[in-house]
Amino acid sequence: MNNAEGVVRSAKAGLLTDKRTNHRWVVMGLIFCIWAIACADRANFGIALPFLKKEYGISNTQAGVIVSLFSFAYGFVQIPVGLVYKRLSEKTTGFLFAVFVILTSVFTGLMGTTSSVFLLQAYRVGLGLSEGPLGIGCTNVINRWFPAREKGTATGLWIAASKLGPLIVPSVCILVIQLWGWREIFFVFAIPGILFAIAWMVLVTNSPSENRFCSPAEQRYILDGMPANRSDKAAPHATQTARIPYLDAINRTKRVPQLETLRQVFRSWNILGVALGYGCMIGISNIFMSWIPTYLVTVKGFASVKMGFLASAPFLGAVAGNMLGGVISDRLLGGRRKPMMMLGALGTVIMMAMLIDAPDSAAYLGITLLISGLMLGIGFAGYSAYPMGLATKSTYPTAFGIVNCLGQIGGACAPLAVGILLDRYSWTSVFMYMVGTSLLCLLLLVSVVEPIDVQDERNRPQQRN
Repeated sequence: MNNAEGVVRSAKAGLLTDKRTNHRWVVMGLIFCIWAIACADRANFGIALPFLKKEYGISNTQAGVIVSLFSFAYGFVQIPVGLVYKRLSEKTTGFLFAVFVILTSVFTGLMGTTSSVFLLQAYRVGLGLSEGPLGIGCTNVINRWFPAREKGTATGLWIAASKLGPLIVPSVCILVIQLWGWREIFFVFAIPGILFAIAWMVLVTNSPSENRFCSPAEQRYILDGMPANRSDKAAPHATQTARIPYLDAINRTKRVPQLETLRQVFRSWNILGVALGYGCMIGISNIFMSWIPTYLVTVKGFASVKMGFLASAPFLGAVAGNMLGGVISDRLLGGRRKPMMMLGALGTVIMMAMLIDAPDSAAYLGITLLISGLMLGIGFAGYSAYPMGLATKSTYPTAFGIVNCLGQIGGACAPLAVGILLDRYSWTSVFMYMVGTSLLCLLLLVSVVEPIDVQDERNRPQQRN
């Protein structure tokens, strides 16, 4: 009887041990919070910009340079960081991620201590260099912690966090300015990142297999039921995806070989085309983040409270668009990324045209900016998830590094271009510029393929990229 009870207890213990945990969503929660804070750290500069221009007497072009320095520095480190993530051990990259979170907070706080334009520029560069590794780190963790069927949703949440930060920034900044001043904005935003970096070091490893909070059952689920010795070259879409004939024809859906070497990654037009398109869309996002508050105050004449509400509208729409785009991509489109990306680019063309010579109506601007953010955000998850369908887990950090590098450099040019356009022309030229860049993005997306393994192409020979 005792032996029988012992066997039963052992069996129950085994079942409990093998119970599938959901620690990947704890990891996703930390990614969401850390990325929201990081993006808030870059967005708060736009609210402080009118005060900085007044205190230091800088022109629109000079202000554009300061805004763009962050993105240039951010983009500069993307490919080197991607190579570092590929080569270093998982434990080391997880630790480095936390270090860069702390450095991002430090440079954010230093922005409030600046006493000259030179120091302002130096701290913006430092912020870009520190925050640059976080994007690749987040997507690298998502790629390793989530099965193929959940990657679009997880990436959508990650991208949504990038818009949640700027969404809350105007309200928080206005409150801080009214209580203390513009410098204290940066001190307030520096604190949360340090706290979440500590939580990251306790709860997260770069791989589920090394995490004590992730059960073996959850590890198997993350691997889509494949054995632990599964090859890294296995296709990210382990299951066949149903074909959608008309969409697949427009979308250029086809099977392509995975990018297994760095040479293949750097020579892939699919990666480069998406990267350039990403740069167009990040540029528009950066303009919303850095210049729209100034537009609402200086051109439309709104008071600070109303400005804060309207400046938040694009990012409220973008949060909804990011999450909606990821879910639609995963659940309704079978992992296809291009349709949402193309819809986002086309919708942005239309909405930017509607902002040209917009009336001085808070209702019109609020609705137009909200829908602009929705269109801008609905395809953003695709730019990060798209390389997951082309690269192996080993080459993905480099592939996304290229996408983010060209994306951020392209995005860095936009605020500088706005400053130059405003010193020479008017805000009409700014919105025309955004119409042109979003249209360019749409054309670039048309030129790349959708890498997916569809059912009725199972036995066809692979087409070369």
